[in-house]
Amino acid sequence: MWILDNKIYVVGIGPGAYEQMTMRAAEALRRCDVIVGYTVYVELVKEHFANKRFLTTPMKKEIERCRLAFEEANKGYTVAMICSGDAGVYGMSGLMLEIGQEYPHVEVEVIPGVTAANGGAAVLGAPLIHDFAVISLSDLLTPWEKIEKRLLCASEADFVICLYNPSSKKRHDYLQKACDLMMRSKDPDTVCGTVSNIGREGETFRVMTLKELRDTGVDMFTTVYIGNSQTKMLNGKMVTPRGYIHG
Repeated sequence: MWILDNKIYVVGIGPGAYEQMTMRAAEALRRCDVIVGYTVYVELVKEHFANKRFLTTPMKKEIERCRLAFEEANKGYTVAMICSGDAGVYGMSGLMLEIGQEYPHVEVEVIPGVTAANGGAAVLGAPLIHDFAVISLSDLLTPWEKIEKRLLCASEADFVICLYNPSSKKRHDYLQKACDLMMRSKDPDTVCGTVSNIGREGETFRVMTLKELRDTGVDMFTTVYIGNSQTKMLNGKMVTPRGYIHG
């Protein structure tokens, strides 16, 4: 019978800045011997945990990254697998728990973090006060046909929509395509917003209409918000009413 001596923390480090990491996440990184992660994310934490050993893999090497973490835990090290935002929102916790079935003697603990949807919402004002849907425009793991259906259904149901991964070099027109789909149900003057480099140097935001959003340049470091029929702009901020009736 295996004794759970070895441990991996799957840690959501938040938007990027150390100050926006939860106390629990920071404590987990202090406890560990080895920090494993995507190269860009490791660079975000190196300064504050310089005495740790760091192991990285590039994008599209997620399975190898997970196995690397488990192999280090197998050697008796306490390991942290880091993810930007929240480890359970487009993060590594699911894959870690799946691969963990092959390493029954390694304990896995998931540490939540502030995901981009929440971090960017605070910058924009209050866009997510009512029901909302989070949809990634990346078709790397999800067929575009399924993404298209999700956009259409969420728009028809008048959800506020938060878009992750809105554009890349290979998908430069995906936000335009998404806006065209959403405008089948949403008014072109629907209040929308974008936030780039959330919680990092160079953070910027813009509030605009859906028809203006269609022709707005974004990248993989931008999170996009499309309001519902009640969302408004107040003093330059994006605000979705909670739904209470004011007498």
